[in-house]
Amino acid sequence: MKELGKISQKSVASDQVSLIEIDDSAAGQRIDNFLLRVCKGVPKSHIYRILRSGEVRVNKGRIDAQYRLELGDLVRVPPIRVAQPSDTAAHAPVPSAQFNIIFEDDHLLVIDKPAGVAVHGGSGVAFGVIEQMREARPQAKFLELVHRLDRETSGILMLAKKRAALVNLHEQIRENKMDKRYYACVHGDWASDWGRRRAVKEPLHKYLTADGERRVRVQPDGLASHTVFNLIDRWPEYALLEAELKTGRTHQIRVHLQHLALPIVGDAKYGDFALNKALARANAKPGLKRMFLHAYRLKLTHPATGAPLQFEAPLPAECRNFIAQLNELRNGSDPETTPHG
Repeated sequence: MKELGKISQKSVASDQVSLIEIDDSAAGQRIDNFLLRVCKGVPKSHIYRILRSGEVRVNKGRIDAQYRLELGDLVRVPPIRVAQPSDTAAHAPVPSAQFNIIFEDDHLLVIDKPAGVAVHGGSGVAFGVIEQMREARPQAKFLELVHRLDRETSGILMLAKKRAALVNLHEQIRENKMDKRYYACVHGDWASDWGRRRAVKEPLHKYLTADGERRVRVQPDGLASHTVFNLIDRWPEYALLEAELKTGRTHQIRVHLQHLALPIVGDAKYGDFALNKALARANAKPGLKRMFLHAYRLKLTHPATGAPLQFEAPLPAECRNFIAQLNELRNGSDPETTPHG
């Protein structure tokens, strides 16, 4: 048998044995997660079958699914047949995209994500920010999402350019060492006895609707969740809040505000649907055609240097305009007390 050449870690050949040398982009990753990444389109069950059978070797030896790869390891991947999609239109090429970059160095990439853009493909979404960024940067050896934002949420999104950075940042998130702040404009009355600060610690439970759509609700046996809301400004029937995340559950801010009877303006899942429709009408005043939730500030420690970092993303124009319209309606003439992120 002739010696096999080493191939890229982006994908493996389906009809022959592949040998992959591990560089610093994959060092420290579990072998099962590594194979799921490089064996595009291969079912998870098949990945675990070839691991159990010993067909995957590292440095010519058998390993289990929990093995963590080390720099310089040589991984042998057997021939794998990848199912061909029947609907080619659903697998159209991913277009590259450029996003507004807030910060970048050898370890981190921080962007200001616009509303309406998913962070990754899946659940009916062909592609998202991460796929578009990888397409725009084909030379990048490693590029992974550090955290997520809902599709309709705008603002600060962080990507890691090295696995060591990703591991460190995930540790900061787990230990609640990252300070994430959002602006949310809500519909309803901020209770006078709350003062200017209201903590919500309602547990959250994820479930699927009859249509298979992912949703979240407050439920006693749900996951522990904690959000602090700070009152920034208020108008008749509206309030602008700063949301401070203490945990990072799916749809946490949106569901906690729904629980307070303060749904986010424009929220299509947990909001006031009749209000959203009225606000989205042409010439509506105030008018808004998106969800008013924006990740405006993020504080953390640099994963390599340990230096303190703070990133900020100003409110998008459509949100600033909505606040200005509320001010005009309240004050008659003065539209400007808009917060700056």
